[in-house]
Amino acid sequence: MALPLALLGALAPIVSNVVNRLLPEDPEKAALIQRELSLELMESADKLAQSQAGIITAEANGESWLQRSWRPIVMLWFSGLVGAHWFGYTPENLSTGAIEGLFTLVQIGIGGYVVGRSGEKISRNVASMLSKKE
Repeated sequence: MALPLALLGALAPIVSNVVNRLLPEDPEKAALIQRELSLELMESADKLAQSQAGIITAEANGESWLQRSWRPIVMLWFSGLVGAHWFGYTPENLSTGAIEGLFTLVQIGIGGYVVGRSGEKISRNVASMLSKKE
């Protein structure tokens, strides 16, 4: 989830620099193009986030226990491996790079869960406020 969204965010200044180089004589047109491109990038990021949230929601609401639980099980397993390494119980064939990769996955997983839950709560609040206005 994070890499494509980060990539879209990183594109904004690059696009801005290219537009400024291509249109140095018309700053108003360059600003208009930059705004439009920024809006497109934001819409793309929003669509990507909604798509990813839809997949996770479908899994969480699935009929099968395994379908609902595989992500938490994998996160627990990776967390256990990182914890075992911390306490000095690392398998000989598990390199430091692999442990660092597992730790990164755990960080992303926990961050995604926290952001996802926060977004879910915020969207519920916004939806309830909008329904009260009607």
